This record gives sequence, structure tokens and C-alpha cells, in this order.
Amino acid sequence: MASVATAHVVSQNPIAAKTKHRQILGCRSFNHFSSPRRTQHFPAVSFPSNSFRKTVVFCSRSPLSNSSRRHPEYVPERISDPDYVRIFDTTLRDGEQSPGATLTSKQKLDIARQLAKLGVDIIEAGFPIASRDDFEAVKSIAMEVGNAVDEDGYVPVICGLSRCNEKDIRAAWEAVKYAKRPRIHTFIATSGIHMEHKLKKSKEEVVEIARSMVNFARSLGCNDVEFSPEDAGRSDREFLYHILDEVIKAGATTLNIPDTVGITLPSEFGKLIADIKANTPGIENVIISTHCQNDLGLSTANTLAGAYAGARQVEVTINGIGERAGNASLEEVVMAIKCRGADILGGLYTGINTQHIIMASKMVEEYTGLHVQPHKAIIGVNAFAHESGIHQDGMLKHKGTYEIIAPEDIGLERSNDAGIVLGKLSGRHALKDRLKELGYELDDEQLHNIFWRFKAVAEQKKRVTDADLIALVSDEVFQPEIVWKLHDLQVTCGTLGLSTATVKLFNADGEEQIACSVGTGPVDSAYKAVDLIVKEPVTLLEYSMSAVTEGIDAIATTRVLIRGVNQHAPTHALTGEAVERTFSGTGAGMDIVVSSAKAYISALNKMLSFKQQSSNNRVSAERIPVSA
Repeated sequence: MASVATAHVVSQNPIAAKTKHRQILGCRSFNHFSSPRRTQHFPAVSFPSNSFRKTVVFCSRSPLSNSSRRHPEYVPERISDPDYVRIFDTTLRDGEQSPGATLTSKQKLDIARQLAKLGVDIIEAGFPIASRDDFEAVKSIAMEVGNAVDEDGYVPVICGLSRCNEKDIRAAWEAVKYAKRPRIHTFIATSGIHMEHKLKKSKEEVVEIARSMVNFARSLGCNDVEFSPEDAGRSDREFLYHILDEVIKAGATTLNIPDTVGITLPSEFGKLIADIKANTPGIENVIISTHCQNDLGLSTANTLAGAYAGARQVEVTINGIGERAGNASLEEVVMAIKCRGADILGGLYTGINTQHIIMASKMVEEYTGLHVQPHKAIIGVNAFAHESGIHQDGMLKHKGTYEIIAPEDIGLERSNDAGIVLGKLSGRHALKDRLKELGYELDDEQLHNIFWRFKAVAEQKKRVTDADLIALVSDEVFQPEIVWKLHDLQVTCGTLGLSTATVKLFNADGEEQIACSVGTGPVDSAYKAVDLIVKEPVTLLEYSMSAVTEGIDAIATTRVLIRGVNQHAPTHALTGEAVERTFSGTGAGMDIVVSSAKAYISALNKMLSFKQQSSNNRVSAERIPVSA
């Protein structure tokens, strides 16, 4: 583990020094004002630099076990350990709002299960009022993941988002109430620009709506209510203190402070949290939370500044996905706290089992079709790669020379340390061990399917690399429910005539269908043959292909993005406009046409599954009870 120096504060400002000292000791309260109140403005909160003498070498060289720091007993409005930071994951809600990131109900449930393995404290499972699909997905997560208590008593809170109106809040409660720890998260805008142009309401009206709707959420039987003043980063401070005071009185247990448009700098956002702590009556009886968008690339920095200033819940997403430029990244925030929590952030820590990070990242990447950039911190493929000769020399002598995080901490193990080279003579046990080292925990059926795919590739390649294995797992495990499955594909192409393709597909019942078509090329003809069988008109929006390794025998991975044609589009809950959903699909294979066909069928399967779920939900809508 890293050696940690004693924190030593040096400041010319006695108030700032006192504030920093309290934060380092984990003190969570400021002296509150009496009426008439006197607003206290604290200096901008920033991370100590030269003021702290430190000798941090690296975060760790051995992974922490899941039981090293347990979750404190869950009480909505307080945390027994003032240094503990709750992790609120909104991948399934804000993350799914990324363009092209449509998830099926099964995929949402899979991701929720993985988030529970990570140990996140709260899962924001969706926006139940948005559609019947969202409602059913949140409900299923609440019923399964929200009741899966582990041996230490941990079970995640399941949260549903709602606007400040009775219909939204009632729908959120009906979806999450099946969980052992249900939460309603309700919000209303508080910035001048939002109130004037979007809400067209006065400050007094907004305060009354917020107060009454938090009270309504509590009246339904929900004792865990989170309130967010949307666009808090651009809201008037005095008004912010006032509305937060009112919702605390109404029963809010968590106050989330969102930088909705990602405009604040870390010093500004830290000061915002500190000022709210200092000037909001009753703040000591609730949890302060952060939600930072990444429009200026500062979401992680702002989140850490907020936690340092006193927030004890942080809202994040896997891979940082979300609206526009995304959200604060779970893996970045968690690993920053793990690395620097003890020596810089006053002893802050989380309950995350970081060894499940890489699996969660890959699952979200494959299900959403939103690929992680190679140089992405913590999880990018280059995060632990070293090409410079100077760096390689240092790594050979001591890994801590150029790495502050051990790959084992996030569920990775270096292939060149494992000493195993996989080829056509490798057995099932060697494959299972290597996949586990890469962060994949597969059941027997998944391993069986991967093994035979692996053997087929190994017959054609002398050495199967980690990149090949990752592509095979993605193609076999992270796929939507099967509506159609590719069985055979034959193409003829070249300069002497039209390209032709013959495709054989199996449906979910195992029935075989064959079609032939011509096209402008092998992929075009294959896609047209698939269309003749599936009979679902779509528009191909994106098509991309890449080789996972170098060499002519590399596995090709293909990604497509499609949109249904002339389909009934659901209505967006916020704008009232029709939403044209897009669906991504991925495929892998040593034949580029086969890879392309698999990706196309994967996207079609996702669209058809989503369409079937929507149809089922519309049929059963009248049968779903709604509390009076």
C-alpha cells in the first residue's frame, strides 16, 4: 500500500484553515445561523497541493478484498461513519439517455446485477413515468436486485426518478416500492433561466411545488426521498438555501446538488457545497449529494471537490456515459477516492469492490454500443500499456515507477505475467482461468459456448490473444435476447457480376428460414437477405468495423446502428415529442461478412425485443395497480 504522510494545513486565512481542518477530520457540521440568518460565505474549496507534505508512491500493489471496508448500516438521512461516501449510480437512467444507448429490460437487469456486485449504494434504475418499458424495467430491478441481500446485509437502494408532480411521483413509487430499500428522486429547476423560459413560474411557485411534492412522496409511504434543484450551479444562492430548507422540512432525506450543464470549475463547485452546508437550516439532518455533468471535462474533478467539501453521496455512471458529454465516471471517482482518500481527501472511502469495475465497464460498453476511448482513465485499453522505452525500462525495474494503480485492483491481470499462451491445444480450464484474469465471470453454459468459438479461432490462428477472447465474449455473452440467430451465410462477390448472398436464420423456436438476395456488395446483399426473412424495415444509420489485433488473420468486430421505419414512436415524458429510438448491435468473426451479419442481426434482435416488450406492456397496462 502507499505510504501516507500526515496532513499538515498551512493557510494565511484562519477561517479557511479551520474549515480544511474540520474536513480532514471528517467533521460534517458548521455552526448554523439563527433568525434573522446571516449568510456565511466560505472561501473556494480546493485540493491541498504544496500545503500538504506527502510521499504517495502508488495506490496499491495488491487488490483490496471486498470485506476490507464494509458498508455502514443504511439510514436514509445519515451515515454513521462521516468519512463514508455513498455511490449513487445512474447508468440506467442518465446513462441510457446517451444517443444510441437504448437498453432492453433484460440488459438493464443484467447491468443492475453487476452494479450490485460492485457494491454501489444506490441504483437509479430509470425514469418510470417515461414509458411502460421504463416502468417495468425499474419494477423488475426493484423486485430482484432490490431484494438480493448478501451475507453482510448489503442490498442496494433502488431509486426511481420523477419530476415534481403527483403523476410522476406515484409512478416512481409504484415501480420501486417492491425493493427492500426504495427511494424516490424528484427534481425541479431552480435557476433563473430555467424558471423563466422552461417552467414559466415564479420563485414562490417553485418553492411551493417542491415542498408539496416532497411531502406527497413521503405520504405514499416512502421514507427515503431525494430532492434535486435542477441547474443548482447557476441558481441564486439565497434562493437555493431557501428551497432546500423547505424540502428538508417537508421530509427530504438527501439533497442532490446538480451542475446540470457542467459549467462550474472545481473551486466553484466545492464552494457551492460548502456554502450550502453553512447556510441551510437542518442540513445536518440530511445527506448532501453531487451530480456533475462533463460539458467542460471537469465532472470527476467537480465531484471530488464536492466530496471534499462535505457531500457524502456522489452520482456517477459506468464509463461516464450520459446526456451530451456525459457524467462523472464511477471508475474515475471511486479510484481517485481509493488512491487519495486517505492522504488528501480527509480519510474518505467508499464500499465499492473495485475488482468488478472492468466487467461492469465491458458490459455497459457492449450493451449500449458506446465504445470506450483507448486512453480513457482506468478502463481504456491503453490505461496500463507502456510503449516508451524509458517507461518500459522503469516498469521492468519497478511497476510503481509509472503506474499508480495496479490493474488487479479493477479486475485485470497482465497477460505477460500469467505465463499462459492460449492456442488450439489449450483446454477449457486454461481458457476459464484466462477469462477470469480478464475480469469475466461466466456460467457453465456461457463458458461452453465460448470454448467452442475459441477452438474454431485457434484452428486458424497460431496464438489467440486477449483481444481475441474479449471479442468472442462480447459476441457470445453480451447479446440481446435471441429472436433470430445466424446459422449459415454464403456470399459471391467480385468484379464479374452482382454480389449475391444466401442466408439461413433460426428463429426463437428453432425454425429455419432461408433467403437469397443481390446487392452492391457482399454486406449489402447479406443485409437484404436478412431483411427478406425478418420483414422489419429499418434504416442503417452507422456501420463500422475494426480488427481486434494486427495481421491478416485478425478477428473483425462490427458495430451497426439502426432505426425502425414507420414504427409507432413513444412520447418523451419531458418534451411530449415522439422519440425515434435507435438500436446498436455488435458482431465478431474472422470473416468480415459474417461479422457484419451478426452485428446487423444483433441490432434487429434488440429492436424486436424492445418492440415485443412495449407491446406486452401496452396490453397489461390496465392490469397494473396504482395506489390511491
